[in-house]
This record gives sequence, structure tokens and C-alpha cells, in this order.
Amino acid sequence: MAGAGDDFGIMGENNSTISVDSATRKSLEFEFNELLEQIDQLTKDASFNGNNFLDDDNLKVIFNETGSSSLTIKGVNTSSAGLGLTAALSGSFQFNSTIEDTLKTLDKATTTLRSNASTFGSNLSIVQARKDFTDNMINTLESGAANLTLADTNEEGANLLALQTRQSLSTTALSMASQADRAVLSLF
Repeated sequence: MAGAGDDFGIMGENNSTISVDSATRKSLEFEFNELLEQIDQLTKDASFNGNNFLDDDNLKVIFNETGSSSLTIKGVNTSSAGLGLTAALSGSFQFNSTIEDTLKTLDKATTTLRSNASTFGSNLSIVQARKDFTDNMINTLESGAANLTLADTNEEGANLLALQTRQSLSTTALSMASQADRAVLSLF
């Protein structure tokens, strides 16, 4: 029961009502509704490179050239409606039961967000591991290609000169052998 100087009367253990609207509760109700609008705006603004995972967009990440290895990252709806949050009706925060129901809904939304964050974290780990592997493979292949085409010009020049000298000597030797054969044949 309400006392003579109280601003509220009690109707059950958790169902207190306010006979005169509490300015603090009215302010909190307004702030709650403003926060829901901010959540919706944040969800819309969370786009990057044309994808918004917080607004139900999906992305298929392909890991190889044939497309046989891929990961589909599924977006979630983190708008206030997607989290099950609804704007408080005018004066509804004047009742404890409404506030308690809202708190339960907020707890569920928090659990959902944590679960979504965990899933996104797992997907990030997979993509990061694949990216690191691909970067290392690219570095290895580029290093191998560079080793195949990289040549020491001094060493290669010396090798070319040696080959030219061999060719010249073999041509001279062949010419001498041919002349010796002719000289032998001219004797007969």
C-alpha cells in the first residue's frame, strides 16, 4: 500500500504502478527508443565493399581456382527487429513488468550477438589462415621464378665465351682433318 507521501502505489510484488509518471522512467524510455534507432542505423551503415554481414548479406569466399574449396559467410540481421527488440510504447516503462520483459529481451539479444560474434570470429580465422597460406605460396613461387630467371651476367658471359672457343676449336680441328684427308688422297 502506498503511504500518504508516496508517488506510487504497489500492485503485487513486481507490478508496481506509478500514479504520477516518473520523469526518470519516461527519460529512460525515450533513451531506449533512441538506442533502438541507433542500432538500426549502425546495422545499415556497417557495409564494406558492398557487403553488410549485419544486414543479412552473405559472401562466398573461394579459396582455389576451380571453386571446389570455398566458405560461405552468412550474414545476420542485427537490426532491432532482427534481435527481437521493439520500441517501448509511451508510458510502458512506468510498469516494472514491462521493464523486466524488456530486460529479458535484451539478455536474449546479447546472447544472440555473442553467438554471432563467435561465428564471425571462426570464419575470420579460417579466411586468415587461408590468406596466410596463399601469401606464403605466392612468395615461394615468386622466389622460385626469380631463381629460374636470375642469372649472373659475368658467369654467363664466361660460359658463352668458353662455348664460342670450343666451337671455334672444333671447327678448326674439323677443317684440319679435312685438309689432311685431301693431302692423303692427293698422294694417290
